[in-house]
Amino acid sequence: MNLVRRAFIGRAAGVGLTAALPASLALNAWAQSPATAAPAASTPRFAPQAGDWRSFDVVTRVDLPATTSATRVWVPLPSVQTDWQTPLDDAFVSNGKARVVTDGEQGVRMVAAEFPAGTAQPYVEVTSRVRTQSRAQGARPEREDPGVLRAALQPTRLIPTDGIVRQTALKATRGARGDEAKVRAIYDWVVHNAWREPKVKGCGEGDIKTMLETGNLGGKCADLNALFVGLCRAVGVPARDVYGIRLAPSAFGYMQLGSGSANLTGAQHCRSEVYLQAKGWTPMDPADVAKVMRQEKPEWIKSVSNPLITPVFQGLYGAWEGNWMAYNTAHDVKLPGSQGDALGFVMYPMAENADGWFDQYEPTTFKYKISASEVKA
Repeated sequence: MNLVRRAFIGRAAGVGLTAALPASLALNAWAQSPATAAPAASTPRFAPQAGDWRSFDVVTRVDLPATTSATRVWVPLPSVQTDWQTPLDDAFVSNGKARVVTDGEQGVRMVAAEFPAGTAQPYVEVTSRVRTQSRAQGARPEREDPGVLRAALQPTRLIPTDGIVRQTALKATRGARGDEAKVRAIYDWVVHNAWREPKVKGCGEGDIKTMLETGNLGGKCADLNALFVGLCRAVGVPARDVYGIRLAPSAFGYMQLGSGSANLTGAQHCRSEVYLQAKGWTPMDPADVAKVMRQEKPEWIKSVSNPLITPVFQGLYGAWEGNWMAYNTAHDVKLPGSQGDALGFVMYPMAENADGWFDQYEPTTFKYKISASEVKA
């Protein structure tokens, strides 16, 4: 057995740094606005604020069946380093040939492990330490590289910006002037017209053209936030998906806005952000509004004026809670060494052999476990 072990790699010198919607939902959602709804005494609070830094060790363990052909595994690493997240260290252990690789174009970092045919119990275990904090809507613009902003306007394979996507974006933003008004209109449009569909596998595929053409706007986070991103890009507002995973429960008591289990397998979550001229990169998450509406209570809540929904509907426009870790913001990612096609996004461990991709949603043939523990100072 060729055991590969890497010591923690220091990454920072310091850490101080309405058509498709069910009629009842469409009518109820637009009939009242949170601004006019009477507040209830028991209305919950959802108001993330910057400054609540937390550190986590995130462990991903992949175990595969005995290999009959050469097999490759990729485990994403937190690659986003900003004023709200600092990746600190990475370590891994495997009985295959493992190393840190990057896609070379979009800054996606991952551990890639290779196992020859005949490996009895192939495995790779990756530990990442990351520091996160909540985000609130900024008051000043960040300086951003023009190339980054241009990239955040480009179409991708699953997020085109022409045809029905642009037509929908123009209808949603009719009468809106300026980037903030357009983004607000699109955020409201997605919340009021799309919905959380629990039966969708994983986080969804994010094929927004098909969603709009079929009129089926039900999906999960990679669908709904991709729809938001595509509509923003189609009207000239830089936007991007941010792919990650929930690490801890929500501090505000919403079960659907955090992970309440030590086992994070299945806790992957995609968020989104837009670049506003007056505020810089601004966090958004219309998909989580839809998730709370559909799954926080046994009944499907179909109005944003419901006291449970209003704080989330208002709060997730411009804020994120720091109980979540970002992997990357990349689309159309070609995994280094893969024989397969580029992936729409990288948010799950992936594996491939001579027969093609393993199903990352099928634990009987592709077994992996993700867990996180908070590191107290």
